[in-house]
Amino acid sequence: MELIDFIPFKIEFQKACLGLTINATHTSEKPVFEELKVRRYDKPVSDISEFILNKIDHWIGWSLISEKTAVGGMNTIRAEISSFILFGLKINVTFGLLEEKDINDRPITTVNAKAETRIESKGDLGESRRAIRMMLGALDFEFREEQIKEEDYQYRSLDTLGVAAASQQMFNEVHLQHQPKPEGSPKSTTIEFKKKAVAQTILLKPTPKNGEPTLQENQLSSENANVTDRTENETIPSKPKIIIVTTKKNQ
Repeated sequence: MELIDFIPFKIEFQKACLGLTINATHTSEKPVFEELKVRRYDKPVSDISEFILNKIDHWIGWSLISEKTAVGGMNTIRAEISSFILFGLKINVTFGLLEEKDINDRPITTVNAKAETRIESKGDLGESRRAIRMMLGALDFEFREEQIKEEDYQYRSLDTLGVAAASQQMFNEVHLQHQPKPEGSPKSTTIEFKKKAVAQTILLKPTPKNGEPTLQENQLSSENANVTDRTENETIPSKPKIIIVTTKKNQ
């Protein structure tokens, strides 16, 4: 016996914990909560599909996305739900309906479901689970006389580990948002953008021919000519003459 067995309202406590840690859920043969158990009905798949489509069309906040027959004969119905508790965030719900014949050639329809919440956090407050429970609860009430128990299905089914098990595996692989990366997974590498090198301009000086002065020699000769011209044109000023005037005193 575990310590959690002594906690009052254990099921409600587990639901609260899962509502804060996961944002996707699905049905299975042995679920944590009985409300997420796979359903089977003694009805053809057309009757179950018609009932689900009718509820999606009439329920507020539910809208049909697609309905098609997948590989293996499974009829899939995808819907979108606007969550009031999550302030209008969307929940994607998928129902998988698979019909098989029992030992008496009577139809058995298996109903699976999965739901994923479009939320940027680890938990969705249990909205994905409540969306599945809402539809499965309506099916249980509508076809309460045709619901097949697990013991009856094991007796009537021709192949319990065949197509039904393969279809169940598809719903077991529901994508959970924001899962932690497994240990040993390669780390993401950063992409570095290299800057373009600055182009440097190089002046190409033509090589002088034999006997021709180079550019530097031309510049020096022109500067010397300018200096000589300036000195020739300028006149050197003469020194100023100073005259001293004295007065003779009478003796």
